[in-house]
Amino acid sequence: MKAVQGFALAVLALAVAFTSGCGDRHSKKEVFYLISANTALPYWQTAASGFNKAAVLYKVTAKVVGPEGYDPQAELAELHKAIATKPAGILISVADASVLQPEIDAAVQAGIPVITMDSDAAGSRRLYFIGTNNLEAGRLGGHRVIEKLGGKGNVVIFTIPGQPNTEERLKGFKDVFATRPDIKIAEVVDIKGDVRGAFDKTQELLAQTGPKKINAFICLDSASGKMVSDAVKRGNVTDRLVMAWDVNQDTLDGIKGGTIEATIAQKPFSMAFVGLKALDEVFHAPPQKLNKDYSADSFAPYPVFVDTGTSLVDKSNVDVYIAEAAEGRQ
Repeated sequence: MKAVQGFALAVLALAVAFTSGCGDRHSKKEVFYLISANTALPYWQTAASGFNKAAVLYKVTAKVVGPEGYDPQAELAELHKAIATKPAGILISVADASVLQPEIDAAVQAGIPVITMDSDAAGSRRLYFIGTNNLEAGRLGGHRVIEKLGGKGNVVIFTIPGQPNTEERLKGFKDVFATRPDIKIAEVVDIKGDVRGAFDKTQELLAQTGPKKINAFICLDSASGKMVSDAVKRGNVTDRLVMAWDVNQDTLDGIKGGTIEATIAQKPFSMAFVGLKALDEVFHAPPQKLNKDYSADSFAPYPVFVDTGTSLVDKSNVDVYIAEAAEGRQ
């Protein structure tokens, strides 16, 4: 009987120890950063909600920082400040790789795990990238434009040069358009981080007629779509195609109302949610070498790229996205 009691007590002690150990795994003292530019945009507010939700689940502290507008230097300053606090990990969207890569490398050298999301710095020492396959997403959009234009027409593309994700999207569109010689890219417009410039430029381009008439406007960032569609609508023009990016509410409303043909949907909530979980795993089970190039290691414990998925949204499925957006805001 004593032996049985002793065994039972041992099992109970083991269970308590195991439970306590699991409970002690996380702490509010563990701080994880999400850093990006354009934090005022709905896209980044959605990402922040995913990051914060994962932090609540894991019982750790989440900090979301970065400039409200497109400002790589301000993002660099936020990264520098975050590194100084020696956080448990950093998830960062890279506005400009040439600006941010040295500081990303400095963070890893200091023993801080860094994972990129949404926009990568492939040449840096970050562990890996979580986000969209932007090259394929650009190709997806390109095929839709070709279909709707009947394989011919002039297009204008609004973008942010130097930002890795928009550069890849642009290449995807160019790859597809290169197969159709009657599709001409009339201009690639640098919005310079200010979407109001997209509105003004669209109004200017709508005045072009004849062989120079612009048949389609393509937006490679999450905010330009509404500006461009507003300019087209104000000009009382009904024969131009507008291709947007992301599923902001105003973009979905534009598709529903017919001012935007389609958009490419990404998953910023998923990127940030998965990103914090991944950083937590690295923090609690760190590799022997944090600054190793795991992309060249066939036995690496980490992937090179986690694709969170994309889809094309148009009138056929926009109601589904509107309903999901409403549910997500509850």
